[in-house]
Amino acid sequence: MVAIRSLGDIPTARGASVEGGGLVLDEKELSVDFFNLRTGFAGEVLQKFTNYRARLAILVADPSAYGSRFSELAYEHRSHRFVRFFSSGQLARQWLDYNPIAKC
Repeated sequence: MVAIRSLGDIPTARGASVEGGGLVLDEKELSVDFFNLRTGFAGEVLQKFTNYRARLAILVADPSAYGSRFSELAYEHRSHRFVRFFSSGQLARQWLDYNPIAKC
């Protein structure tokens, strides 16, 4: 199972995304630091996936449960090319299946 609980987990997760045509992670598979934007952990994760053009779908049932700033981040990523937040796994998989990354 892939999870991102530390910065050291990012390369493995990114590799799984590239190999599998995208990666779906549930909020339970992310460090609590991911949801505290002051730590910079979420920014590091999102930037690494974007830099490598690896797609990441993050399942978060209620972004506002993590505060207004995190909710804002999730909202801003609703149409991001590589990293998006979803409330259901079905929607996440539809995005990954419907939007394969071609030559960018």
